[in-house]
Amino acid sequence: MALRELSSLEKYLGLKKPNKYSTQADKKIPVLQNNNGPPLVGLVTIACHLVKEAKRPNLLGECAESRAVVQQWLEYRVTKLDGCTKEDIKTILKDLNLYLQDKVYMAGNQFTLADPFMYYGIHPLIVDLAIQDKEQYVNVTRWFDHIQHYPGIRHHLPPVVVPRNRLYTSKHH
Repeated sequence: MALRELSSLEKYLGLKKPNKYSTQADKKIPVLQNNNGPPLVGLVTIACHLVKEAKRPNLLGECAESRAVVQQWLEYRVTKLDGCTKEDIKTILKDLNLYLQDKVYMAGNQFTLADPFMYYGIHPLIVDLAIQDKEQYVNVTRWFDHIQHYPGIRHHLPPVVVPRNRLYTSKHH
């Protein structure tokens, strides 16, 4: 999965020459075989390197605060979202729904690297949600639908149908 994400990120960033990747350990940690030095290890490390290589530093955040928020979400993705259990899913979605209540993107009002990486990480969870559950996490599904339609992001993932209108008006249905 991580290697496909990095490939999609390369396409989005417009990097012409695809990089050579391998994986390390049981968890399939991505490794970038770097011509200019030692290999780079880890999804976040490689993604940040690609953004810098593409000269798109704004994707890592415009100011110190937004850079910290982007790093926080990249870290959250790797530590909490990847490999989460069925029991964790509701808590993750509830927390994200609350967080996204007044935000367009993960780092506020600007698209950053945190958005596609959280999108890639949350995609398997959203695919499995029933329509009623998608409505329960209205802020997450709004953000998710926005990101899946963001130009150049979805690449390797199938689209997920997100209801435009609420089907149930109360919790009694």
